Amino acid sequence: MAGVIDPDSFSDSLVILGAAGLVIPGFARFRISPVIGFILVGLAVGPAGLGSLVGQYPWLYHITISNSEAIAPFAELGIILLLFSIGLELSFRRLWTMRTQVFGVGAAELLGSSAFIAAGLYILGQPTAGAIGLGLALALSSTALVLPMVGTQSPVGRSAFSMLLFEDLALVPIIFLLGALAPSIAASPDGGWNGLVETLVRGGITIAIMLLLGRFLLPHIFAQAARTKSPEVFLAASLLVVIVSSLATSIAGLSPIVGALLAGLLIAETEYHGEVEVMTAPFKGLALGVFLITVGMSIDIRVILANWTSLMLAVMGVVIVKTLVTAALLYISGVRRGVALEVGVLMSSPSETTLIVLSAAAAAQLILPSTAAFWQIVTAIGLTITPLLARIGHDFARRIEMTAKDDPLPIGEETVEPAAVVIGFGRVGRMVCDLLKVHNQRFVAVESDPDVVAEARRGGYPIMFGDVSRPEMLDKLRLGHARALILTMDDPVLSVRVTKRVRGWVPDLPIIARARDTDHAAQLYKAGASDVVPETLESSLQLAETALIDLGVAMGPVIASIHQTREDLRLEIKDAADMIKTPKLRRLRVDEPS
Repeated sequence: MAGVIDPDSFSDSLVILGAAGLVIPGFARFRISPVIGFILVGLAVGPAGLGSLVGQYPWLYHITISNSEAIAPFAELGIILLLFSIGLELSFRRLWTMRTQVFGVGAAELLGSSAFIAAGLYILGQPTAGAIGLGLALALSSTALVLPMVGTQSPVGRSAFSMLLFEDLALVPIIFLLGALAPSIAASPDGGWNGLVETLVRGGITIAIMLLLGRFLLPHIFAQAARTKSPEVFLAASLLVVIVSSLATSIAGLSPIVGALLAGLLIAETEYHGEVEVMTAPFKGLALGVFLITVGMSIDIRVILANWTSLMLAVMGVVIVKTLVTAALLYISGVRRGVALEVGVLMSSPSETTLIVLSAAAAAQLILPSTAAFWQIVTAIGLTITPLLARIGHDFARRIEMTAKDDPLPIGEETVEPAAVVIGFGRVGRMVCDLLKVHNQRFVAVESDPDVVAEARRGGYPIMFGDVSRPEMLDKLRLGHARALILTMDDPVLSVRVTKRVRGWVPDLPIIARARDTDHAAQLYKAGASDVVPETLESSLQLAETALIDLGVAMGPVIASIHQTREDLRLEIKDAADMIKTPKLRRLRVDEPS
């Protein structure tokens, strides 16, 4: 009967939304990764968890998921939307600049890891074709888990993304290769290779057509959607483009994630990519949560406990081999040791696509069904511990970066040009260093947060770890040989103390300091600072100037009042600091009267 709603059909939705709205915030309160949270939810509510008790306690049906296949389409949508969002952050120009990393390091990582894993399995008694299939499957890494944790902009994210992109592109050829190795097909005249060539040709033509049509059609489609002023229409257009692109590459025989990535790249070339990313973000997060729940549902604690020794050895073997291969290749290619190790550990567990390749290998009769089931459990365990591996890799990388012997000191060696010393590497200090680098001014940054130091070193900044509240740290900086001292830390007491101490040692050193307000500026000038920039003062004056002009006040009176306000504050600072000369709160422009 129309209009009648079956409450039983909402049980899966209740579990998924309950996990996203109630369970995951609870995990976040204890600083547990949402990735682990969703997997644990899947473990608890799946067929091997509370779902196994539905026969005894029927009411559990409403808080469990007994059929993982029913939510599988939503899990696949999560992976598709993830690749789509990654494409939105990229551009064809950036992809072209990454071609060496993608097809060089990425290809070497996949082939190297699969070769070592396959060799180990062959030694343990696995047939040659089966060892190759398992090696290729286990060498894959999880795009769905790795990229949300590290992004694509950081040094770690860029290296990981280049290798993950090649793995995603190689997925379809791998599946065709396994089909060609099947005993029934390998004996045929063409050995199954004709199908692979045909699919690659058909896929290439499909991608070329999508690129051509996308360049001309997408701007018009989103322009029409934007004119409606309706968020629903804009969202519908965004999802339509993603799904059509994924279907097109699927029909051509390629992976749907290739189509999703291509759709993101095409939209990234338009002016609507920011709005599309905002609109699709909630769907991506929830659908990825569904995918992680399905991973947890595939884990059976009883099977793990019965075979825990062999499973743990298998997981450790895969993790160690992939870590060593990936880290070594990245280090050889010129990546810093800390970054290379962190990426290696981060990508050491198997992938969600490993499950696809294992199914293909079993269907091709390269491995036994029991072997496929064993490695599926290994894959599920590996996906579950990926956030833990990410934390371990980050901690080890930080230790390596902190103990590196490439500190940019001493400053005053005769063979080295004197440098500016920037103390503090937060948002202000980083921007100062970026501008110094743009103008080819040598500098050394000092920061007391080890995580910030490690991340900055990965980005190539000349930075050292140090706590300037200790006098011996200031001695090590050898400020008598420095060109200038720039204080950017957000600690008013410490900045005044450092200024006073350094001025007593080095009377002629330019000291440029960041101040919170005019009172703090007066204290810094009194302590011996050469120039002080009160951050709240200048931002307030610029905000007031912009607001007055936008409100219709004439430019001349606005500028005059701003100058007068600044002059009053200069006199106030002069009196508070007992200065003979009125300080300049900012450098004047060439065309600006003093």
